[in-house]
Amino acid sequence: MGHGHSHGIPQSGADDVGPSKARIRRMVIALVILVIFLIVEASVGILVNSLALLADAGHMLTDVVGMSMGLVALLLARKGSATAARTFGWHRAEVLTAMANAVLLLGVAVWVFYEAIQRIGDAPEIPGVALIVTAALGLAANIVVMVMLRADAKGSLAVRSAYLEVLADAVGSVGVLVAGGLVLAFGWGYADIVVAVLISIWVVPRAMKLAAASLRILTQASPEHVDVNSVEADLAALPGVSGVHDLHVWTLTTGMDVVTVHLTADGDGESVLHSARTLLESHGLSHATVQIESNAAGRHCEKDVTW
Repeated sequence: MGHGHSHGIPQSGADDVGPSKARIRRMVIALVILVIFLIVEASVGILVNSLALLADAGHMLTDVVGMSMGLVALLLARKGSATAARTFGWHRAEVLTAMANAVLLLGVAVWVFYEAIQRIGDAPEIPGVALIVTAALGLAANIVVMVMLRADAKGSLAVRSAYLEVLADAVGSVGVLVAGGLVLAFGWGYADIVVAVLISIWVVPRAMKLAAASLRILTQASPEHVDVNSVEADLAALPGVSGVHDLHVWTLTTGMDVVTVHLTADGDGESVLHSARTLLESHGLSHATVQIESNAAGRHCEKDVTW
C-alpha cells in the first residue's frame, strides 16, 4: 500500500499561509474609502429624498459590510490556526462571506423595487446638481477602490465579491449621473426612480452568479475548470496503473483545489505514485492525496510526502 500527499500550500509558518499582507492592506484602505463615501452619499440621499442615491448607498452599504466580512475572512485564512475540529483552518470563511454578500445584494435590490413601486404616481422633486456632484464623487471613489482590488480579485473569492459589488456601485454612480442630468435638463423627477430600478436590475444577475459560485464550493462540487473525466482517464493510462477508483475533486476555497484518489498498481508503487502526482499537478491539482493499492505479491507500505 502506498500513500502520497502533495500540498500546494506552504506550511513553513503562519506568515506564509493564506492571503498576503499587501492584499489585506489594500482591503483596509479600500474599506476606509467606502465608509467615508457611504456616509456622504446616504446623507445627501436622505436630505434630497433621492431613491437613486439611496439605492446606490444601499449597494455601497453591502460593499462595506461585505468587505468587512471579507477582510475578517482573509485574516482568519492567514492567521486562523488549524485544530483537530477544523483541520483545514479558516480557509473557507471567505466562501461564506461571498455567499452573505450575494444575499445582501439581493436584499437591497428587493428594497429598491419596493420603494420604486411606492413612489409611482408621485414624482419626487430632486435637485439635479446634488445628484450629479454626489454621483461624480462616488464614481471617483469606486474607481480608486476597483483599481486597488482588481489584481487580487482573481485569487480570492472574498476579494472578487467585494470587487463585483464596487463595480456595481460604479455603474450605479454613472446611472445617478444620468438621472441628475435628466432632472437638471428636463425636470423629469421620475428619472431618479427609473435609474434606481435599473441599478438593481443590473446587480441581480451578478449577485446570483456570485451565490452560485459560492454554493458550488460549499456543496463540494468539482471545479468548473477541472475535467474530472479527463483526469480519471489520464490516471488510468499511466504505466503500471490497472485501476482508478474513489476519485474526488473539490474546491476548499478560491485557488485551492483538492483531489483524493485510489490507484491499483501492477508495478512499482513508488513509480506510479510519482507519475500520478506529476499528472495531477499538470491538471492544476497540487493539493493531492494518492493511495496506491498494489496487486503484486508481498505487499508493502510506501510513503512519500512532498510539501
